[in-house]
Amino acid sequence: MPGTHVVVCAGESSGDNLAAGMMRSLSRRRPDLRFTGMGGERMRAAGAETLVDVSELAVMGLWEVITQYSRLRGLLHRMQRHLEATRPALLVLVDYVEFNLRLGAHARRLGIPVLFYVSPQIWAWRQKRIHRIKRSVDAMAVLFPFETRIYEEHGIPVRYVGNPLVDELDAPIGDLRRELDIPDGRRVLGLLPGSRQGEIRRHWPLLVATARCLQRRHENVQFLVPLAPGFKPETLEALAPIDGLPVTLVSGSGRAREVMAASDLLLISSGTATLEAALLQTPMIVIYRMAPLSYALFSRLVRVPHIALANIVGNARLVPERLQRAANPTALCTEALDLLEDPVRLAAMRDALGQVRERLGPGGADDRAADAALELLEAGRLG
Repeated sequence: MPGTHVVVCAGESSGDNLAAGMMRSLSRRRPDLRFTGMGGERMRAAGAETLVDVSELAVMGLWEVITQYSRLRGLLHRMQRHLEATRPALLVLVDYVEFNLRLGAHARRLGIPVLFYVSPQIWAWRQKRIHRIKRSVDAMAVLFPFETRIYEEHGIPVRYVGNPLVDELDAPIGDLRRELDIPDGRRVLGLLPGSRQGEIRRHWPLLVATARCLQRRHENVQFLVPLAPGFKPETLEALAPIDGLPVTLVSGSGRAREVMAASDLLLISSGTATLEAALLQTPMIVIYRMAPLSYALFSRLVRVPHIALANIVGNARLVPERLQRAANPTALCTEALDLLEDPVRLAAMRDALGQVRERLGPGGADDRAADAALELLEAGRLG
């Protein structure tokens, strides 16, 4: 097949989005490039032929990985065989650390250059992974400026590219309140349980129970729920029915941001979505629950005071975080009501979230990530 071959591997929805932006920028400058790999609908729309879909990889936490180990190992072997058969000019790995580092190590044994896009949070936990990263990649492209130092200290070529969300969230966002005819003065809460199956399974019943508590205690409230890609209303209904609740399910690509922009307050799963909400300056309460074994390991190893990206980037507790048992309907209901009934606190939270955009710097991340990929592709190293 003609064209210079690049394999791109993303393991979940956020990585699929990052990879697609980089691929579009690469294609504008090098129309001869062809892409294969693993990813989702955004990568396919950008021109990739995907051998593995992100929906097959969406697991999180130690216990979840243990229970899905055989399946994940089979998918890894599929991608390793693809590298052996096609010998691409470059492998770009996007997040999904444990899986992708194994694939990167295999690629380097085959003599294939490897760019890893998005740093694992080694500044937060498991810092000794830096040695494994050095063996598995040729260069790093990172989203946050504070991430470059540790790679430079260990002699790993690194490029700060910025975060594509800065550009994406500068684009106009639809007026969901008007579309849904939500009356002025009605308080709107966005419920975002996460995008992974395990997150939705653990968080959706919690959010529904919280919504029922809020409905009893606040008569003028509307709930909005963006449906994660691949999830249907009946899936949520089977986990926790929403009968009798003023809940509107919003489906369609990119509509989670419309929900964020339309909401007075979000109850939101920790992850990239909290950074999106911060850039939109929407107040939020961040939640997260994981399997007990995963949390026991996580709590022993983590070395940062915050888990929400909005707080990590802001370097302060800009928004509340509730984990494990602290994420319960009674506590969430009380905290949400306190915020909804105090417009001064909500306004102060919005103002504080403005720090996040300032710290993320200028736009243009897709092009800078593509620059790094082209340097490896054409020169074999980062300059």
